[in-house]
This record gives sequence, structure tokens and C-alpha cells, in this order.
Amino acid sequence: MLVTQKAAGTLFVGGALSLTLGALLYPSMLGVQKVSSAPERVVATPATGPLTEADRDFVVKVRSAGLWEYPVGQTALKKGTTKAVRSAGEHLVDGDAALDAACRNVANQLGITLPNQPSPQQQGFESRLNGESGKQFDTDMVTTVRATNGQLLTTIASVRTATRNSLVRALADLANDTVLDHITVVEKTGLVDFGQALVQQTATPNLPAQQLTPPPAVVGQPQVVLTPPANSTASPSPAVG
Repeated sequence: MLVTQKAAGTLFVGGALSLTLGALLYPSMLGVQKVSSAPERVVATPATGPLTEADRDFVVKVRSAGLWEYPVGQTALKKGTTKAVRSAGEHLVDGDAALDAACRNVANQLGITLPNQPSPQQQGFESRLNGESGKQFDTDMVTTVRATNGQLLTTIASVRTATRNSLVRALADLANDTVLDHITVVEKTGLVDFGQALVQQTATPNLPAQQLTPPPAVVGQPQVVLTPPANSTASPSPAVG
């Protein structure tokens, strides 16, 4: 994947399984709406700068997005009917693995508890795509990825502008590069239904909060790791200085 990791110098991509021992629980909602009633409230003051509810929610949102999009990329590699769709799958797998490694490292340093599963809504995206095939799968996959990455891009911009925490700022930069790459590669398939993607991207989800929230990780359960492909083109990030 052609991810430009211009701000990744302050991140570290770890590899081994680890246990999630963070003290900060993730938010009650994840979706296109504001995920916190008090996003500017400071919840911790690490050496890297004040950490707000919005910062914490963003780290969780990056994790949750990768947990559903990574397996969808794997499915696209198997079921995509065109080279462009399979190439999009390669970018999703590669980019999400690299971004998730950075996200897990940042969460560990900031004491943020991460989920091991995506939200029920995101699980629904994955389940629907798993049941499709042929051109229907191709079109639905790239349109859904385009819509959800469009939502995340808006969140990235908001967090990057407001955060005072250097780790969150670096993660936002890396997420921005990854999301832009994903948006570009699905658009190159020529199959994105832009009208539908815009509706999905801007509509307020008419779902209860629990459908938009990833389930809590089981205490003591190893943290799920999105394994990078053998031919990964995403560069490892150096450790924080």
C-alpha cells in the first residue's frame, strides 16, 4: 500500500500479542454523530499533552474501523472480480494492519482500553459483504468503504485541529494518509456509487447506541492483532523519542 507516513516518526509499530490493561474506557457511541457529550473534557494529563474525551474516542474509532475493514479487504482479495477491486483489498489489508499497530501502541502509552471487535453496525457491514458475490460484492464493498472512510476523514480533521496530545496528533496524521489512500484506491475501481456513499456518509444513523459501540474486550483476553501481509509496503514506524 502506498501510505505516506510523514508523521509516523513519533509512533511505534509493535508486533507481539499483548494484554489490554488500559484504564480509560472507550465511549458509549461510535458513528457519524459526536461520540461524547463533553469532547473537550480532559480525562488524563500524560507527558505527551492533555488527553480529552474526543482524543480517547478517536483512538478507539481508529481501532474499530480497522477491525471490520481489514477482514473485508481479505475478502476482496478472494472475491473481487476485477484487478482494481482486488488491488483495493490489498490496500485495505496493508494499510489497516500498519495503522492498527500504531493505534495499539498509542493506546498502550495513553492507557486507553481498546475493543477486540468492531461495533455491531460494522459487523453488519462485514456480514452483508460476506453474503454477496460478483459485481454486487464489488460495488457494495467499494461504496461502503468510500462512505465509512469519508466519515472517518471528517473526524480526523476535527481531532487533528483540536488535540493537544502529540501521540494523538501523530496518529491522526497517519490515519489521514491511510484513509486518503483507501478512498483513492476504491474510487479507482470505477464502481463507487457516489450518490449512495454520500447518503451513508452524511445520514444520522437511526440506531441505538449499543449498535454503534464496539463490545468491551474480555479481561485477560489477548489483544487482537491485524497481521501485516508478507508483501507489506507500509514502513515500520520508529519508537517514540
